[in-house]
Amino acid sequence: MMKAKVITICGSLRFIKEMIEIAEKMELRGLCMLLPIYNPMRQNKDAFTENELLMLAKTHKEKIRLADAILVVNVGGYIGTSTKNEIEFAKSLNKEILYYTELNNI
Repeated sequence: MMKAKVITICGSLRFIKEMIEIAEKMELRGLCMLLPIYNPMRQNKDAFTENELLMLAKTHKEKIRLADAILVVNVGGYIGTSTKNEIEFAKSLNKEILYYTELNNI
Protein backbone atom coordinates (compact mmCIF):
# COMPACT_ATOMS: atom_id res chain seq x y z
CA MET A 1 0.00 0.00 0.00
CA MET A 2 1.34 3.41 -0.97
CA LYS A 3 1.75 6.12 1.69
CA ALA A 4 -0.96 8.78 1.50
CA LYS A 5 0.18 12.31 0.71
CA VAL A 6 -0.02 14.46 3.86
CA ILE A 7 -1.22 18.06 3.45
CA THR A 8 -1.46 20.69 6.17
CA ILE A 9 -4.18 23.28 5.69
CA CYS A 10 -3.13 26.87 6.41
CA GLY A 11 -5.19 30.05 6.44
CA SER A 12 -7.28 32.37 8.53
CA LEU A 13 -9.68 30.68 10.93
CA ARG A 14 -12.36 32.95 9.49
CA PHE A 15 -12.38 30.32 6.72
CA ILE A 16 -12.72 27.31 9.06
CA LYS A 17 -15.93 26.19 7.35
CA GLU A 18 -14.15 26.05 3.99
CA MET A 19 -11.14 24.32 5.58
CA ILE A 20 -13.31 21.55 7.01
CA GLU A 21 -15.21 21.08 3.73
CA ILE A 22 -11.95 20.95 1.73
CA ALA A 23 -10.36 18.51 4.17
CA GLU A 24 -13.34 16.17 3.94
CA LYS A 25 -13.33 16.18 0.13
CA MET A 26 -9.58 15.63 -0.05
CA GLU A 27 -9.59 12.84 2.54
CA LEU A 28 -12.31 11.08 0.55
CA ARG A 29 -9.77 11.11 -2.30
CA GLY A 30 -7.18 9.36 -0.12
CA LEU A 31 -5.15 12.34 1.08
CA CYS A 32 -4.26 12.78 4.76
CA MET A 33 -5.23 16.27 5.88
CA LEU A 34 -3.92 18.15 8.93
CA LEU A 35 -5.98 21.16 10.06
CA PRO A 36 -5.43 23.98 12.52
CA ILE A 37 -7.09 23.51 15.87
CA TYR A 38 -10.57 24.91 16.07
CA ASN A 39 -12.87 25.04 19.05
CA PRO A 40 -16.25 26.58 18.23
CA MET A 41 -16.68 27.51 21.91
CA ARG A 42 -13.95 30.14 21.48
CA GLN A 43 -15.20 33.01 19.35
CA ASN A 44 -11.80 34.45 18.36
CA LYS A 45 -8.08 34.57 19.09
CA ASP A 46 -8.70 36.89 22.04
CA ALA A 47 -10.07 33.88 23.93
CA PHE A 48 -6.54 32.40 24.04
CA THR A 49 -3.73 33.50 26.32
CA GLU A 50 -0.48 34.65 24.73
CA ASN A 51 1.21 31.39 25.80
CA GLU A 52 -1.63 29.35 24.28
CA LEU A 53 -1.31 31.23 20.98
CA LEU A 54 2.44 30.59 20.95
CA MET A 55 1.86 26.88 21.58
CA LEU A 56 -0.76 26.67 18.82
CA ALA A 57 1.64 28.39 16.38
CA LYS A 58 4.44 26.01 17.39
CA THR A 59 2.32 22.90 16.92
CA HIS A 60 0.95 24.18 13.60
CA LYS A 61 4.53 24.61 12.36
CA GLU A 62 5.16 21.01 13.39
CA LYS A 63 2.16 19.96 11.25
CA ILE A 64 3.79 21.81 8.33
CA ARG A 65 7.09 20.04 9.05
CA LEU A 66 5.33 16.64 9.02
CA ALA A 67 3.43 17.31 5.79
CA ASP A 68 4.41 16.75 2.18
CA ALA A 69 2.63 19.98 1.20
CA ILE A 70 0.51 22.83 2.53
CA LEU A 71 -2.81 24.01 1.18
CA VAL A 72 -3.41 27.72 1.70
CA VAL A 73 -7.12 28.45 2.02
CA ASN A 74 -7.14 31.96 0.58
CA VAL A 75 -10.81 32.70 0.03
CA GLY A 76 -11.16 35.88 -2.01
CA GLY A 77 -7.36 35.97 -2.26
CA TYR A 78 -6.99 36.84 1.45
CA ILE A 79 -3.71 35.80 3.09
CA GLY A 80 -3.01 37.25 6.55
CA THR A 81 0.32 37.79 8.27
CA SER A 82 0.33 34.46 10.15
CA THR A 83 -0.46 32.56 6.97
CA LYS A 84 2.27 34.44 5.07
CA ASN A 85 4.72 33.33 7.77
CA GLU A 86 3.50 29.73 7.44
CA ILE A 87 4.03 29.87 3.66
CA GLU A 88 7.58 31.16 4.13
CA PHE A 89 8.24 28.42 6.70
CA ALA A 90 6.95 25.76 4.29
CA LYS A 91 9.10 27.19 1.50
CA SER A 92 12.16 27.03 3.76
CA LEU A 93 11.46 23.30 4.14
CA ASN A 94 10.95 22.86 0.37
CA LYS A 95 7.31 21.86 0.83
CA GLU A 96 4.87 21.94 -2.06
CA ILE A 97 2.58 24.99 -1.76
CA LEU A 98 -0.99 24.69 -3.03
CA TYR A 99 -3.54 27.51 -3.06
CA TYR A 100 -7.29 26.99 -2.66
CA THR A 101 -8.12 29.67 -5.24
CA GLU A 102 -5.96 27.88 -7.82
CA LEU A 103 -7.40 24.39 -7.34
CA ASN A 104 -10.04 23.26 -9.80
CA ASN A 105 -13.13 21.53 -8.43
CA ILE A 106 -11.84 20.27 -5.12
